[in-house]
Amino acid sequence: MKKYVITGATSGIGEALAKEFSKTSIVFAGYRNSAKIDVLKSLGENVIPFYIDMTKPESISAAADFIKSKTEKIDTLINAAGCVVAGAVENLDLTRLRYQFEVNTFSHLQFSQELLGLLGGGKIINISSMSSFGIFPFISPYCASKRALDILFNSLEIETGRRVRVVSVKPGVIATPLWQKSVEENTESIKEDLTYEKEMKFMAENAMKNSKKGLDVSEVVKVVKKADSLKNPKSSYTVGRDARFAEFISKLPQDMLNSLIRFGLKSRIK
Repeated sequence: MKKYVITGATSGIGEALAKEFSKTSIVFAGYRNSAKIDVLKSLGENVIPFYIDMTKPESISAAADFIKSKTEKIDTLINAAGCVVAGAVENLDLTRLRYQFEVNTFSHLQFSQELLGLLGGGKIINISSMSSFGIFPFISPYCASKRALDILFNSLEIETGRRVRVVSVKPGVIATPLWQKSVEENTESIKEDLTYEKEMKFMAENAMKNSKKGLDVSEVVKVVKKADSLKNPKSSYTVGRDARFAEFISKLPQDMLNSLIRFGLKSRIK
């Protein structure tokens, strides 16, 4: 049986992937909230839960040690854990910015580094975002963390001479709990930023809409399964029309792109 390691496996894309791959394979499923461990246990005997806190390097090392004690080979590592930090750059608390990179970028790099010895000939699939293609106002920390994730891991593949195949999956808006969580985790920023009160209110309302109107998570699962099944998958996959549009306009000159974003944001807020 193939062996997978999936972080963020108790909700959203990570949970959907754990459910799918555990049908035929062994899945090491990462969780942080112990109250949700029953979600993983309910998936069957092929699922092996492990605790990991993406904000604590010592927890990441302990998780890697646990996995190495259970197996000598991993076929695919899927980095699906993540969060969203929102706010205007001029008022952004740098502690929150560091937190964003810790969860979305540095933690995945550390975890991958520590499991690299088990991944010879295997794959690392990162759940990135269409935000990696450019600027989305008031969630620039999220955009930057996903872009940094893609750059670092792309270099990893080049440097290792494809000893490990790295794939970035960039979904557009997907109907997952991430959107509601992002509003809850950024409540303070949304309420206290009086400079951009209308913009922050719009962003929060839009996020709540996305939790329902987004593309079904099964579409991401299909793409991840496809990439995993191929001997030589592409380095990057976009999921959804909005993601493909973001990829297209990201190729425009920066000044033109900035003007389009300003116009679009102003129009939607009105």
